Amino acid sequence: MKTIFIFCFLLFFSSFSFAQTKKSNENSPSNNLNVEKDLQYTLDNLKRTRDILITETENLSPAQWSFKESPERWSIGEVVEHLAIWELLWAREISIGLRNKPTPELNLTSHPDSYYHTFIMEEKNHDSPAISKPQGHIVGKDNLNWFVKLRNENINFAEKIQVPLKDHFEFTNTAEPRNMYQVYIYQWGHIDRHLKQIKKIKVHPKFPN
Repeated sequence: MKTIFIFCFLLFFSSFSFAQTKKSNENSPSNNLNVEKDLQYTLDNLKRTRDILITETENLSPAQWSFKESPERWSIGEVVEHLAIWELLWAREISIGLRNKPTPELNLTSHPDSYYHTFIMEEKNHDSPAISKPQGHIVGKDNLNWFVKLRNENINFAEKIQVPLKDHFEFTNTAEPRNMYQVYIYQWGHIDRHLKQIKKIKVHPKFPN
C-alpha cells in the first residue's frame, strides 16, 4: 500500500512538474519570438508610413504647408517637423536599447504589443514634450525632406539589425519597460497617428486650394 502511494505521488509530481515546465516554455520569450518576422513587420511599417506621409504632403503649396485650423493648432509643416524630431529621438533610443544586455525574461511581465498599438492610436490628445515641439523655423516641404532623410537612415539601420528586437529593452529600471519591437511600434505608429491629424487639416473648410 505504501509503495502504491509513493508511486502515485511521484507520478502526480512528475505530471505537475512537466505541466509547469511546458507552461513556462510556452511563455518563454525565446519560444514566442520569430525574429525575422518581427524585423520584417517593423521594416514594412517603417516604409509604409514613410510612403503615405510623402503621398499626403509632397505636392502641398506653401500656403497649404503653413495653414492652421486655429492659432493654437499646428500646421502640416509643424506636424512633419515634429515627426522628424521624433525620428532623431527614436534613433537614439533604439541604438542605446540594442546595445543593452539582452533581457528576454522581461517579456514575461511587460505589457503585450497590443498595449502599445492601442496607446499610440487612441483618440485622446497626447501632449508633446518640449523637446519635440516644432519651432516652425523650417519652411514647407523642407520639413518633409528632413523627415525622409532621417527615416531612410533609420530604415537602413534597421535592415542591419542582427539581434532579436524583443530580447532588448530600454529603461529596464522602470516598472513598464519596453522592448525594441515595441519602441518601433511607437515610431511607425506615431506617423499613423499624425497622418490622421494631417488629413483632418486638409479637409478643413478654409484649407487653401
